[in-house]
Parts: sequence; structure tokens; C-alpha cells
Amino acid sequence: MNASVQPNNDRQLSSGQLPLSGITIVSLCHYLQGPAAVQYLADMGADVIKIEPRKGAFERHWSGANVFVDGVSGFYISANRNCRSIALDLKSTQGRDIVLQLVKDADVIVDNFRSGVMDRLGLSEAALRAANPTLIIASATGFGSSGPLKDKPGQDLLVQARTGLIAATGHLSTHPSSVGCAPVDQHGAALLAMGILGAYVKKLQTGEGTRVESNLFNAGVDLQQEALTNYYSGGFEREKLDRAHQLGTWFHAAPYGVYRLQDDRFIAISNVDPIQFAKALGSDELLELASIDRHAERDRYAELTARVLSTWNYVDISAAFDTFSIWYAPVQTYDDLADDPQAINNNVFSQHAIRDSIATLVNHPITYDGSKPGLRFIALSCGQHSEEILDELGYAAEDIAELHRTGVIAIGTLETEPRAEKSSNEA
Repeated sequence: MNASVQPNNDRQLSSGQLPLSGITIVSLCHYLQGPAAVQYLADMGADVIKIEPRKGAFERHWSGANVFVDGVSGFYISANRNCRSIALDLKSTQGRDIVLQLVKDADVIVDNFRSGVMDRLGLSEAALRAANPTLIIASATGFGSSGPLKDKPGQDLLVQARTGLIAATGHLSTHPSSVGCAPVDQHGAALLAMGILGAYVKKLQTGEGTRVESNLFNAGVDLQQEALTNYYSGGFEREKLDRAHQLGTWFHAAPYGVYRLQDDRFIAISNVDPIQFAKALGSDELLELASIDRHAERDRYAELTARVLSTWNYVDISAAFDTFSIWYAPVQTYDDLADDPQAINNNVFSQHAIRDSIATLVNHPITYDGSKPGLRFIALSCGQHSEEILDELGYAAEDIAELHRTGVIAIGTLETEPRAEKSSNEA
């Protein structure tokens, strides 16, 4: 099912209105953490030049659930909008020289290679600073540029496991569970974008460049600030993570969690006033437990809540909870989300033509003066902007042709840029 998108009152910002219009970013990013980070910045108007291998970045060739929209990877289009593509052989001297020419007039260079790869490519911090002393040099890795894990592969699921997120999300003694998406990658991307913006503000104020480093391991820890602070400060041990399967976290008081209803729907219940909660459910048993410590006796309270809720259907329980101001939400599927009136109001999805097919994209999450940045273009072909970018650097047409002939660059087909078919970006 395609996400529903309907026009609302949001306007799409023009290029001149975008907050980062005028900033140039050179991106050596692949997979998700790096591309998603620079996509946030490209959405805000930065001129992001994505440098790809001549056969294309990894995300062009792989996609979850094997989704390819008219030959274009769903993984790629989810995190590479509004970025120009140039395809280079970075192991060649000429390819490296093109990168150094690009950074001369750039504000930022970003990579998410493993530690040491940039040095081996001849793009060390010293080399980059020699080309542009005020350059912001940003790197994202799996575990950081030092330490015992610096050379290990950093991947979302592995970081979820290592940082305790899986243990805390599932039930440690029976079946620890991962989160059903890539939250560490996406949070790491947001943190990297935030770090770059902080460094850019410093550059505007002082004229100085900054070395920005982020990593997935720290992002996985940062996601759990509240939980980890409570766990270590409370002096708990691992048994604390075990709880009734309905409970959403180990540190909230019951009934905080997810419960099955009589009609086989599920409902999420947040923090509650136990007296109002009991009254809403018409339960004398829950009223009798209103004064207990609902954290210390969380399993007892959750199990009773589950038994009481199993006699209610969603329509009736939602009316009762609304009457007594109980915080709750239906457990929706992606199909439900597509038609959620708040999703439509917030302009979270839009549909765009990708070649002869349609893709549903998640829009930029933030508004600026009431408007959202839109999709300006996607480089559907690897190296789609190679000639354009080299022309901007002053290369003659015959020199570009020679670089292509010798395999230093790849030149992608100039695609028709994606157009909005149904976009809630439109007024």
C-alpha cells in the first residue's frame, strides 16, 4: 500500500529560501549513516557533491526486501536526494587530485569510511588542510577512530546488540529483540549533521575549520540516555531488565507497555494515574492496587491490566480512555500509518516518479517558517553530474572526455529528474 499524500497548507521552499543555501559539502559517504546525514543538509539547501566509485556506491546495488523502483534501489533513494553525483577512481592520482580541487572551495568534507581509509587514499587531514585550511573535516565510523574496536565493522544491528539496546528492548531471559528499523544509523546521521552544523557556525564566527567525528557506537549509547542514567545511577543489575512481556521498558512503572484487546488489536498505554485508570476500566481489582509501587510490583500490575484489557475492544476502550484522559495509542501497522490523519497533516510522505515508476519517500522532518524543503532532484545514475561538476572546476570538454576514456571518472546518463506525482509539499 502506498502512503497517502494529500495537499495541505505547507509551501515548498524555493532554493533561495533554504537555510543552508550557499554551503558546499563534499561527501564520500555510503551505506546509511553518512548519506542520511548529508541528505538532511542537502534538503536544507547545501550543495552536496557525492563522490562515488565508478560502479556506484554500495546503496545503489542493494536494497532491503529487494526493492528496486524501475531499477533504482529503494535504499539509495531513501537517503540520497538533493545530492549531485560524480563518479571517480579514488585510487588514481587524478581522482585524488579532483577531490582536492573540490575541497579548495568547499566548506565541508564528510566520509564514513573505516578509520585509516582516507589516509590510504591520500586524503589525510594534513592533505585536506593544505588544500583548504578552513575546511570542516567530518568523519563517521562504526566505533570511533581509536580503541580496540576501531577496525571492526560498524553496522546498526551489531551496535544495537553491543550497546545493550537489544537486551533492554526485548526480554533478556527469554528473547532479546532488536528494534524493527535502523535507529542507530538514523540517529547517528542526525548527530553527524548536528556536529557539522555546529562546526559551520564556528567557522562563520571565527573563520576556523573543525575536525568533527561521530560513530555508531556513541549514537547507540546516546539513544538510551534516560535508560542508562537510571540503570547505572540506580545501582541495578541485569535482572532488572526482565519483566512481564507487556511492559515497554524496564524502568517505567506499569502499565507502561503494549496489551492485546478482545478484538485482537493491540494498544499502547503510557504513564497513567492509577485511580483514573481503574475507573476508566471499571475495575475494582485495579483500584485496589492503585496505591502499590507500580515499578517494584510492575509484573503483578501488568498481568492484571492484561487480563482486564482482554475483555475490551478498541472502540470502547478508546472512548473510555478519552473520557478519563488516559494516555494511549493504537498499535498501527505501516498501512495504518499511511492513512493516519496526523501523518497527512504533517506532510511526512510524498510520491515521486522514478523513471516510469512511482516511489513513496519520507519527507524532510522539519519545517522552516512553516514550509518544508522538497525534493529538487535525485541522481538516478552514478556519475550523473560528473561532467557538470568538472566543468565548474574549469576542466575543458576534451580533458573530461580523456578522464572518462582512461577510467578516472564515470559519466552517468542524464536522467529526467524525479517529479512529484502526489506531493503534500504542494500548496
